[in-house]
Amino acid sequence: MKYYIIAGEASGDLHGSNLIKSLMAEDSNAQIRCWGGDLMEQAGGTLVKHYKEMAFMGFLEVLMNLNAIFKNIAFCKKDIHSFNPDIIVFIDYSGFNLRIAKWAKENGYRTNYYISPQIWASREGRIEKIKRDIDAMQVILPFEKDFYESKHNYPVNFVGHPLIDAISNRPELNETQFRTAFEIDLQKPIIALLPGSRKQEVQKMLSVMLSTTKEFPEYEYVIAGAPSLETEFYGPFLEGSNVKMVKNRTYDLLSIATAALVTSGTATLETALFGVPQVVCYKANWISYQIAKRIISLEYISLVNLIMKKEVVTELIQNNLNPSRLKKELKAILSGKKREEILKDYKILQRTLGGSGASKKAASLIVANAKS
Repeated sequence: MKYYIIAGEASGDLHGSNLIKSLMAEDSNAQIRCWGGDLMEQAGGTLVKHYKEMAFMGFLEVLMNLNAIFKNIAFCKKDIHSFNPDIIVFIDYSGFNLRIAKWAKENGYRTNYYISPQIWASREGRIEKIKRDIDAMQVILPFEKDFYESKHNYPVNFVGHPLIDAISNRPELNETQFRTAFEIDLQKPIIALLPGSRKQEVQKMLSVMLSTTKEFPEYEYVIAGAPSLETEFYGPFLEGSNVKMVKNRTYDLLSIATAALVTSGTATLETALFGVPQVVCYKANWISYQIAKRIISLEYISLVNLIMKKEVVTELIQNNLNPSRLKKELKAILSGKKREEILKDYKILQRTLGGSGASKKAASLIVANAKS
């Protein structure tokens, strides 16, 4: 059968790649065309458009790039029509995907959503579009099943979180070789910096993160460079410092890190699953933040705290993300009671996420949906 998969961000590329592998195992004749990234292409999908061309952060940035977005939408519809898939699979990226889903449903295509749009965080009214345009949905967060079924009478399948598989299936790291390759001190414990995957995020977050380096000279600071950004982009942040950077090796870095400063997003959950105490950081364009504050009704911004329904990790948002406060919170997670409490809660978090096999379960359901 023919599958058309649309992912628009780095995390979607990761989950999409594992889904592609599982689809090919489930359906030996699978033909897969996709929007995503290098990982989805390497997994066997025919890549149509790279997410680097689609990653716009915040309301203001989206408005400034409306022309490009509308061109992408028009091209996507034309490409789907030409490929004529048995099913279209949407991965998160709701602003784009829900527009395509409406058109797809009107034109008789079967639609499947894997990894729900976060309508439980904002613009909950989008549930009506999902009910109208999505034939089936697989969710990856435990509270989402109750949200859709109990609150909105829309049946979904909870398949577990694919990050568990992505992390557990990694090859074992030779730490000495890794440190040597990136000129990381062989003895110093590591503080990992995960400033995000978009230029706007990194520009706002990384300078504040780096402001803590002089306070903790006994630690080695290492930036996790995003695959979507050129190495040269990080140059100004590294000049005149002993801070190191690794590119496309975030999981390897987290596997040996002692603590981390992390931009809010999927990375907060990844960091938790590696058992690394963290401080969550978030700072947006002022206009974007003011708009978001008025439409997002969540008590927390990090997936760790949302899943656990309490503050497991400290979240520093907007003006609270400043050098003084960040130093204080980083010190608290390097040793002592706060660190111990976080590590204890991380173990509960892992059990809550439902175990392994998310991609395989999702693929099996998608194949069944395509045949129905």
